[in-house]
Amino acid sequence: MTDERTEVPADADPASGAGDRRAERARGAAVFDAIGARYQEVFPARSGQLACGDWLLAELPPGARVLDVGCGAGEPTARQLAEGGLRVTGVDLSAGMLAQARAAAPAAAFHRLDVVDLATPAAADTWGVPELGPAGAGTLDAAAAFFSLLMLPRAEIAETLGRIRELLRPGGLLALGMVEADLDDVPLPFLEREIRVSGYLREELTALLERSGFAVQAVDSQSYAPAGSAQPPETQLYLRCRRTG
Repeated sequence: MTDERTEVPADADPASGAGDRRAERARGAAVFDAIGARYQEVFPARSGQLACGDWLLAELPPGARVLDVGCGAGEPTARQLAEGGLRVTGVDLSAGMLAQARAAAPAAAFHRLDVVDLATPAAADTWGVPELGPAGAGTLDAAAAFFSLLMLPRAEIAETLGRIRELLRPGGLLALGMVEADLDDVPLPFLEREIRVSGYLREELTALLERSGFAVQAVDSQSYAPAGSAQPPETQLYLRCRRTG
C-alpha cells in the first residue's frame, strides 16, 4: 500500500457505528502523524519489549514469518526481528509512523492497514494486503503487538486478538505489550494531544488472552516513566503467549 494519507476508507458508512469507530481510529492515527519523532524521544528505553523480541528470536527459525501489529516507527521490534533473520511485516494506520519504520527497518515490509481489518476481506479489498486477510489464515509463525491494541476499545481488542490468532499457525507465538490499567476507551492527554486508551489489570488480560485462544506462558511487568514528560509512571505488562488449538 503506497497511499500515505491518513483517512477513513471510502467504504466506511459515517452514519454507522462501524463508520464512527473507523473515523475515530483515523483521528488517532493523525495524532501519531503529528507526533512524529517525538514518540521515540519520550520512549527511548524499552528493555521489556526488546526482551520479548529476544524470546521470539530464540523460539523461531531464521526466515519465520512475523507480523508487527501497530508497528509504529519500527523501533525496536521490526528492526530487531528483521536484523535477527526473521521475515517481518509491519502494519499501522499512521502514515507518518510507517515512513519512519521503513527507514528504521528496510529489510521488513510495511503496509498501511487498520488492525481491526486483519484476517477479514477488508485487508485485501480496502488495504490491498490479501496475505493478511482470510487467505493468510494459519500462515504466520508469530505476531507482536506492543502498546498498539491499547488504542482500541476493549470490545475491539478482543476481536483483534481473535483475528491475530486466525493468522497464526497452530502453536504460533504472540508477544504482547499493554499498560496495566482498568480503562475502556478513556480520553487521556498524550504529548499535548488527546488519545483514547484502554487497558486491563493483569489477571483480566490473562483471562482475555485465554478466552481468545492463547496460552499465556509468562507475564513480566515494569514501571516506566516517559522521558521528559509530566505523566506519572505506568506499569507496563509484557506477555509471552502461544496459540492453542
